[in-house]
Amino acid sequence: MSGSPDLRSASPRSAKARGPVAIVDIGSNSVRLVIYESASRIAATLQNEKSICAIGRDMVTSGRLHAEGCAAALEALARFRVMADGMKVELREAVATAAARDAVNGAEFIARAEKAWGGPIRILTGEDEAHIAAEGVLAGIPDADGLAADLGGGSLDMVTVRGGATGAAVTLPFGPLRLMDQSKGDPDKARDIVDKGLKHVPGLSAPALYAVGGIWRSFARVDMEEQNYPLHVLQHYTIPRGRALRLCRLLAGLSKDSVRKIKVVSKRRAESLPYGAVVLERLLEAGDIKDVVISAYGLREGLLFRGLPPDERLKDPLVEFARATNIRTARVPAHADEMIRWTAPLFEGEGGELARIREASAYFSDVGWRRHPDDRSLGAFSQVQTAPFAGASHRARSLIATSVFHRYSGDQDFPQGLAQAGLLDKEDEKRALLLGLAWRFAFSLSASAAGELAQYRLRLTPSKIILEVPPRRAAIAGEPVQKRLGALADALGRKGEILVG
Repeated sequence: MSGSPDLRSASPRSAKARGPVAIVDIGSNSVRLVIYESASRIAATLQNEKSICAIGRDMVTSGRLHAEGCAAALEALARFRVMADGMKVELREAVATAAARDAVNGAEFIARAEKAWGGPIRILTGEDEAHIAAEGVLAGIPDADGLAADLGGGSLDMVTVRGGATGAAVTLPFGPLRLMDQSKGDPDKARDIVDKGLKHVPGLSAPALYAVGGIWRSFARVDMEEQNYPLHVLQHYTIPRGRALRLCRLLAGLSKDSVRKIKVVSKRRAESLPYGAVVLERLLEAGDIKDVVISAYGLREGLLFRGLPPDERLKDPLVEFARATNIRTARVPAHADEMIRWTAPLFEGEGGELARIREASAYFSDVGWRRHPDDRSLGAFSQVQTAPFAGASHRARSLIATSVFHRYSGDQDFPQGLAQAGLLDKEDEKRALLLGLAWRFAFSLSASAAGELAQYRLRLTPSKIILEVPPRRAAIAGEPVQKRLGALADALGRKGEILVG
């Protein structure tokens, strides 16, 4: 299918209409295929395949791509082509990064790779690579403010991000494969190489470092394991500076065999992880950076994101994902929007982050109706807690998931075994309970039927929550509604009252 259009030549709107989009990323260490459901803000991943080929191994010494790695990459690309053809993918984008860009036989390899893949492969400049990865960061964390740093096998690409835009780009030859070759396997020498390269790079001080790349995701998994962290979601996982530095120094001193004993690290990452730790350590030491924030979104997501029309790019990824989940799973999808409007008097003055959390919570509120009653509260909690959405910190994610727990369980205490240690403070817990009880009360009045909530009026006074019920519907105000109104009122420090008339 060598004539298939790519994302650069096709209209994003036509891309969305045509269905799946395939993106291939040929890096120094891995070759990857991602097939997205469509070109949209919250495109689901239909297929995600990775092959660790290490085409950039020994390139500093030889100047050439690694022969065995190239053979493995070509084999992977041929497989990817069969998969894309089988899924009838018309829109395809394939890019190659540092190793293919810098090797003397890079062009020769790309020519063979294009035959295996069946379409054109674009060799990105270092600046393009940096900007696209940074756009991937913004796709997943729209309010990112700091330095986006993408560590591949052959290069470190950095771009400032703020206000939804990217700034100047810097590319440095500090990928772990290249560092291993340059330093002859000596971590101390690798530190010196990185320090010399960073010495004249401006703008390394930032509120946060947004870390992109498989090596740094492995680093985060080690930290999660060490901290016994309750939420196993890499996107937006945050590591404070001091803890990150301590772990960097620990990992940088380990041998490949020692790293292989760490269960959460892939054996194929064992050799390069200490060098990824060296790069992160020297970056943190060179700049005033408060936190390391893991971005599971990078180059591939950036390629998809930059192909979207402006109105699609501006959509909130959290709210859009929750809305799509509501459409797909709720009994009556329209009911969620009705609840958001109907309960508005309970949340006057709310804005910004709290407003979008409430909106997402409402859209997730009917996600568990098909579950067994014994599993609804915990099952729905787990489903939301680990759902593959972006645009939310781990605090926001946990708050939303806990609100859904309370939507099914009422004011039952959240199980201690699942307590989100350090993620939610007392105010967050109160907020989650209030949201869950609000949805629980609304469902008791309407049974999720469209148009039912509009038959009643909800008012908030300094001392009461008042439900106004028309006389013809007086029967609705039975014990279940009274009980749930009382629980909701108690969460707001008020009394519940039902007025019929």
